[in-house]
Amino acid sequence: MPPPDPLDRRPIYLIGIDDTDNLESRGTGHHARRLGAFLQTEAMAGLLDVTRHQLFVDPRIPYTSHNSSLCLRVRMAHNRLDDLKRTCCDYLLRESAEGSDAGICIGAWDTVSEAVENFGTSAKQEVLTLAQACDLAAAQNLYLEGLTGNHGGMIGALAGVGLRHSGNDGRVVWRHGIRQASGILPAGELLATTGIDAIRCADSGTEVSAHDRIDVTPWPRPVMIAGEAVLFVQHEGNGNDKFAWRLVDKSRSKDHERNHA
Repeated sequence: MPPPDPLDRRPIYLIGIDDTDNLESRGTGHHARRLGAFLQTEAMAGLLDVTRHQLFVDPRIPYTSHNSSLCLRVRMAHNRLDDLKRTCCDYLLRESAEGSDAGICIGAWDTVSEAVENFGTSAKQEVLTLAQACDLAAAQNLYLEGLTGNHGGMIGALAGVGLRHSGNDGRVVWRHGIRQASGILPAGELLATTGIDAIRCADSGTEVSAHDRIDVTPWPRPVMIAGEAVLFVQHEGNGNDKFAWRLVDKSRSKDHERNHA
């Protein structure tokens, strides 16, 4: 699919989803990417990106494996919000795993407030309740719905919307071209052919030269910083003449997901 047109002024919406899976099923990240593709197939919206947001891990919180929520950022093809809600809910009701507690939150980018961002930050640090999520969504005029089970995923869905809007949390699990990037690529080519906005050294924070070659195996995992998808890389320490950089360990990306916001 082509990259998004920066001059396109159609409204942008955030769609947060959480707890669509069980221990045997594909994860919520898979469902988020599939939902984004489905919205495009149905000519409902263009998918801009999908981000994963790590929430608080605590024995009082029921979760499948990692307690993370996903957020889709989409550009509406037509200004028909009710159609978007119905399409998303029908898809998740059909695809969510047995035993899941799926929830969904939808809001226009321009209407997501600091209060919703703060809710997302709190969801990374403490146990929140369904009542708190419902009260905030109602006060902020956000669509928040429970779809399966006890509807507990509504908390993470709302948190995901707030965290994505902040621009300073989460790992990008889909943007144009990212999952197609493989092997060894010059930094400039990676920037030109994917939705990655910047490539930086993880240790110094400096920008990597456009001519430097990077081993992007298995695929790039940029994180959101100040509204940009930033890919962190580390020096190849073996004197390899084929490439100068490799992706940071996955654990370092996860550290960003846990600690940023």
